[in-house]
Amino acid sequence: MRFFIKKTYLCTKFQEQTTIIMAPNTTNTEQPAIKMNLIGLLKNILPFVKPYRWLVILTLALTFIGSLMAQVNAVVLDRAVDAINAMMQTSFAWSQAAKLLFTISAILLGKEVISAFITFGQRYFGEKMRILISRDLSLKVVDRMLSFRMAFFSSEGNETGKLQSRIDRGIQSLSNTVNNFFIEILPLFTSAVFALILMFAANVYVGLVALCIVPIYFYLTYVQANHLKGWRRNIFSSHQAVSQGILNIIESISVIKSFNREDIEAARQAAIQDAMTSQQMNTRRLSFFFNGLKSFFEQIGTVLIIILTAYLVLTDYPGMSIGKIMYHVMLFANVSAPIRQLHRIYDDMNDALIYAEGFFGILHADDEVEDTGTWHPAQVLGDFEMSGVDFTYGNGTKALTDVTLHIPSGKITALVGLSGAGKSTIVNLLDKFYHPDCGSIRLDGHELRQWDTQWLRENVGLVLQKNHIFSGSIEENIRYGNPRATHEDVVKAARQAYIYDQIMQLPGGFASQALQLSGGQQQRIAIARMFIKNPPIIFLDEPTASLDAIATEQIKASIDAIKAGRTVIIISHNIGQIIDSDQIYVLQKGHVVQSGTPSEVYRQGGLYKDIFDASARSMNVDKIADTINES
Repeated sequence: MRFFIKKTYLCTKFQEQTTIIMAPNTTNTEQPAIKMNLIGLLKNILPFVKPYRWLVILTLALTFIGSLMAQVNAVVLDRAVDAINAMMQTSFAWSQAAKLLFTISAILLGKEVISAFITFGQRYFGEKMRILISRDLSLKVVDRMLSFRMAFFSSEGNETGKLQSRIDRGIQSLSNTVNNFFIEILPLFTSAVFALILMFAANVYVGLVALCIVPIYFYLTYVQANHLKGWRRNIFSSHQAVSQGILNIIESISVIKSFNREDIEAARQAAIQDAMTSQQMNTRRLSFFFNGLKSFFEQIGTVLIIILTAYLVLTDYPGMSIGKIMYHVMLFANVSAPIRQLHRIYDDMNDALIYAEGFFGILHADDEVEDTGTWHPAQVLGDFEMSGVDFTYGNGTKALTDVTLHIPSGKITALVGLSGAGKSTIVNLLDKFYHPDCGSIRLDGHELRQWDTQWLRENVGLVLQKNHIFSGSIEENIRYGNPRATHEDVVKAARQAYIYDQIMQLPGGFASQALQLSGGQQQRIAIARMFIKNPPIIFLDEPTASLDAIATEQIKASIDAIKAGRTVIIISHNIGQIIDSDQIYVLQKGHVVQSGTPSEVYRQGGLYKDIFDASARSMNVDKIADTINES
C-alpha cells in the first residue's frame, strides 16, 4: 500500500513537470475548440494571400475601373432621355437623332468591350489567386500533420474520414472565401459605393432613401445568419459522419459481405443521411423566408425611388428631369445588386467560418507537434531501459502500469502476452510514437525525450503485423526503407525477404504495382523494406502473421541472419520465434508478470507456460512429432 501511494505521488509529480516544462509533449489529445469570427478568419487567411500581393493589386485596380464602368449605362441613359425629350420639344430632325443614336451606341458598345476585358482580367487573376491559395493551404496542412505526434491521429474526433472532411471542406470554403472577396464582394460593393455617390450628387433625398434600405437588408441578413449558425454546425458534423461512415464501409466491405450485413450498413447510413437531410431542409426553409423578406424590402426601395424622383420632376425641383427617373432607378439597381447577392455571399462566409474552425484547428494544434530532441550520437547501440512506466491512450484506455524492463544491446528480447497486454504499446513508446504518462525510458543511457526523433527512427527498423503498402511500384515500396538505395540493393533485399522469385514472375517485375500483391506478399515487401534500411535496432510485431508455413520458415531464416549483433524486440505468438530469444518479458493487463530466459520462465509456470502449452496443443505437436518419426 505504501509503494502504491509513493508510485502515485511520483506519477503525479511527473505529470505536473511535464505540463509545466514539456507541455507540447503531453498525451492529452483533446482539441481546443477554436471559435472563428470574420476578423479572425481574415487574419488566418492573410498570410496565405501576402505572397500574391501583385495579384491583389491587379485585381483591385481592375475592380476600381470596372466599378466606374458599371455606372456608364445610368449616366448615358440619363443624358439620352433628356436629349430625346429636348429634341421632341423642338423641331425634330433625323440627322440629329441619328447622330445621338450613333453616339449612344458607340459609348455603350465601347463600354461593353472594355468591361469584357476588365471582367476577364479580374476573374482570371482572382481565380488564379484562389487556386494558388488553395494549393498552399493543402500543402501547409499536410506539412503540419506530418509533424504531429501519433497521439493526434488516435484521439477521438480525428478519425481518418473526419480529418479528411475537415481538411477538404476547409480548403474548399477558404478558397471560396478568397474567390468571393475578390471576384464577388469587392466589385459589387465598390460599384454600389460609386452608385450611391452619384445618387447623392444628383439629389440628397433620393440618396438618403437608397441608403436607408441598405442597413435594413444587412440587419435581416445578420439575423438570418444567427438563426442558421447552429444548423450549419450540425450539418458540418453530419458531413464528417457521412464521410467516416463511407470510409468504414469501404474498409470493412469483406466483413460486411461475409456476414450478409449490407442491409444493416445501408440502414445505418440512411439514418445519418436522413438526419443531415432534415437539417438541410430546416436551413433552406429559414433561408427562403429571410430571402423573400429581403427581396420585399428591396422592391419597396425601388418603388420609393421612382415615386420620390417623379415627384421631384413634377415639382420642377432644381436639377431634376425625366432622365433622372431612369438614372436613379438604374443606380439603385447597382446599389441593390450586392444586396441581392449578400445572402448567398454571407451564407458562404458563415460556412467558411465554421469549416475554418476545423481546418485552422489543425494548423494551430501546436501542442500536437512531435518533439524533436537534440541528442544525436554517432553510433546507436540499442540498450533500452524502462523504469516505472505508466501509459494511457487518449481515449482513456490504460495500457501500461509501472512497467520496468531492460532490453540489452545486441540481444533478442521477446514480449509475450495475451492480446491487449500492452506489448505493441511498449514498441510504440520505444519508437517515440507516444510518451509515457510517467516513468523513465532511456536509450544508451540518455532519456528518450532527449533523442533527436528523426535520428532515432533512422536507426530503427519496424515491421508490423499489418504494414502499409504505398501506391506505386514494388521497387518504390522497397526503396522506401532507404531512398538512396540502388536497384541492386532492392534486389538483394527482395531476395532476403524471399519475394524475388515471385516478383520476377510478374509481367512488370519490380515495376509492377505493389497494391496488386497478396497480403502475404505485401508483408514480405515490408520485411524487404526493413532489410534495405539495415538498422541497428529492429522491432518485429508479428512479422510473419500473414505468411504461410514455408514463407514463415524462409523469413525466419532471413530475420535470424539479420538479427546478429543487433538489438531485436519481437512480439509473436509463434513459439519458434519466441524460444530463440535471449530473454522474454511476459505481460498481463499492462503489468510485467514474468521475465528471464525462455526456459527459465517456462519452469516458473504461470502465464507463459500456459501460452506455450496452449500453442503446442493448438499445433498438435505430438501428432506432428509422430508423423515426422513415422516418415
